[in-house]
Amino acid sequence: MINRSQWLVGLFAALAGGAGAQEPSAERGNEVFQGWCAPCHAPGPRHPGTQALESLYKGAKPAALEQRTDLVPELTRSFVRTGVSVMPPFRKTEISDADLDALAAYLAPKAR
Repeated sequence: MINRSQWLVGLFAALAGGAGAQEPSAERGNEVFQGWCAPCHAPGPRHPGTQALESLYKGAKPAALEQRTDLVPELTRSFVRTGVSVMPPFRKTEISDADLDALAAYLAPKAR
């Protein structure tokens, strides 16, 4: 028989993906980035998100998201789900939670 604390640990593990859950892959994160983010946030003049960030940061930070070193996963998740400025929010039916986790891990400083 399991006690209450063992049950709670099991419940939290299940909600967090369980012991068998895999870390998001950088490869999948790159795929999500290329499919959803690169049209606006890749380097170059034809990417409106990059241009907007160039104007905002004025060289203090890289404008292309893949070149950033300060994008913690929580920030990426927040911007993707709620949008920012003219960037629209993306629903779970567009970018799943698993794909968002992979994207956030891909853009995080430790991923590169």
